[in-house]
Amino acid sequence: MKILSTLLSLLLLLTTHTFAAGWGYDNNRIAISADGNNQPDNHHFWPRADPDDWGATPATLAIIAKLKMHKNLVHYSYNNFIDAPEHTTAINEMAIGVQGAINYWNFDNKKFFDVSADYKKALAHLIQVIEVSTHKDPLYFVHMGPSEFFYRAVKAVIANGKIDSLSHVYVLSHSGYNDNHLRRGDPKFDKKPVPEQQKHHTLTDVIELSGKRINYHRIKDQNAEWDVNLLWNSKQDWSVWQWMKNHSDPSVAWIYERMKRHPDNKADISDAGMLYFLLLGDENASPQKFKKFIGQGIMP
Repeated sequence: MKILSTLLSLLLLLTTHTFAAGWGYDNNRIAISADGNNQPDNHHFWPRADPDDWGATPATLAIIAKLKMHKNLVHYSYNNFIDAPEHTTAINEMAIGVQGAINYWNFDNKKFFDVSADYKKALAHLIQVIEVSTHKDPLYFVHMGPSEFFYRAVKAVIANGKIDSLSHVYVLSHSGYNDNHLRRGDPKFDKKPVPEQQKHHTLTDVIELSGKRINYHRIKDQNAEWDVNLLWNSKQDWSVWQWMKNHSDPSVAWIYERMKRHPDNKADISDAGMLYFLLLGDENASPQKFKKFIGQGIMP
C-alpha cells in the first residue's frame, strides 16, 4: 500500500510539472499581444505591419492547442499598432487567422481582442489579467508586437494602485523591432511631427515605468534566414514546410495556407518560436522539430 501511495505521489508530481519549460515557466498564465495590422497607417513610414504574424499567430495557437493548454492562455490581442486605423478596406488577415484557430482548436473567443477594432476593451482586459498577478500566479507576457499597447496597460495598472503585481509579470521577447520600434514619435520615420503627449514608448520605457519590477527575457532572434533548416524563417524557400501542405489534419494544412498569405511569399512564423521556447524549453527549433511536435495532428 505504501509503495502504491508513493507511486501515485510521484505520478502527481510529474503531472503537475508536465509543462515546466523555458525561463522557469510552470503551467502559468500566458498573455500575448501581436501586431499584424494590414490596414494602411499613412501617418507612418511603414504603413503596414510585418505580415509574419499572419502565419505566426496560427502557429502559436497550434502549439498551445497541441499541448492542451487552452486554459493557460488568458489574453490574446492583435493588430496592436496604437493609433492605426481599423480595418475597413484591407483584408483583416489577423482576424481571419485568430477566428480560424478558435474554430479549429476550440479556444475561448472572449480571450481574443482586435486592438484596432476595440482598443478600450482590449486594453481593459490586459490591465485586468496583469493586476491579478502574484508570486503564486505570475503572468508570462509574450511580446509579439511594438510596446505601446503594453506600456499603456502597465501605466493604468500603476494608476490603479496595483504596481506590486508588476513584480510577477514576465515579458518574453526575441525581437529588437518589437522592443524598440515607435509607431509615433520616431523622427526617422514619422511623416509629420508628433506632439509630445502622443509619442509612443519602447519596452525599456515600460520596464522603467514599472520601477524595474517587470521581469524581462529575450531569447535569440527566431529568424534564421541564412539556413532554411533552422528556426522559423526560411524566406522564400518553402521546401522545409511542404509537410504541412497536405497534412492529414486539415488544421495543419490551414496553417500553411495562412503562412502563404505573406505578400512577399516569405515562410516566416518567427514569433511562434517564443511559445515553443516557453512551453518546450527550446530556443533552437526548426521546421523538422515542429513537424515532429505536430505529429499526426493538433487535436486528435
